[in-house]
Amino acid sequence: MTSDAAPTLEWRWRPQEPVDVRRTLGMLGKGPYDPAHAVAPDGAVWRASSMPSGAVTYRVTVRDGEVVAHLWGDGAADAADELGPLLGRDDDWSGFEARLPLVAEARRRHPGLRLPTQRRIFETLVPIVIEQRVPGVDAYASWRRLVRRYGAPAPGPVPRPMWVPPSAEQWRAVPSWAWHRAGVDPGRARTVVAAAQRASAVQRLVDLPVTEASRRLRSLDGVGAWTAAEVMVRLGDGDAVSVGDYNLAKDVGWLFDGSPGDDTRMLELVEPWRPHRGRMLRLLLASGVLVRPRRGPRITREDHRAR
Repeated sequence: MTSDAAPTLEWRWRPQEPVDVRRTLGMLGKGPYDPAHAVAPDGAVWRASSMPSGAVTYRVTVRDGEVVAHLWGDGAADAADELGPLLGRDDDWSGFEARLPLVAEARRRHPGLRLPTQRRIFETLVPIVIEQRVPGVDAYASWRRLVRRYGAPAPGPVPRPMWVPPSAEQWRAVPSWAWHRAGVDPGRARTVVAAAQRASAVQRLVDLPVTEASRRLRSLDGVGAWTAAEVMVRLGDGDAVSVGDYNLAKDVGWLFDGSPGDDTRMLELVEPWRPHRGRMLRLLLASGVLVRPRRGPRITREDHRAR
């Protein structure tokens, strides 16, 4: 924790409908020990990020129906400009129909769940690439090692040690041995470095329609349908479905059909919710019903550092 506790600025928003800050911003976190994301004992959500004007740390809470954020660092003003979309202010649920009792119950239990619109696309892309083809627990550990080694200490009175994720320039400079030591195979490392080399072009995608942004994102080497969908849902695309996920299609099949399904069947099952397929799936995930009994083979945990 730094000694300078005075925030650079304060931001407030009184939404017309509930906002679940923890779940909305939680979509951006990478496990309970994410160096750039923390939930304090008082329920406040802390995040560290890099803005065009510099590093920023912000703390977000809800008080009597008002969302309050305190921001520290040179990037505070830029971050404050993006907080409304980031907290789901522009997430449009109009026309959403529950259709099934279990979806209606999920919506009732989580009225404040919103999809964030995260404008820091490159910062969103990197940890998702690191998650490709490996269990989440291993990806989160790799992310922690790399951010703590190549990021910068977060400004402000953070609740625990936090780091601002590396910039595109810093990701490009990570040596091959460091990727290996962090447990990231050469394929995923190449994808991150290639995206870092085109970080300016990647950032410009935020101003495109979601369909076109997704198409251009998938033109990057190593970025496929799953990676693009995981990024796009965090950019506010409420219809994004993560085709190619190791568990999602099986879980959807189990919930709706009583047996694990594949991507084709999953898309058939969620089609009635278009253009809210991603929102519907997020509701089910938040409610904890989208989990099948884990009796079958699990994904193999491979230690790339052993090679």
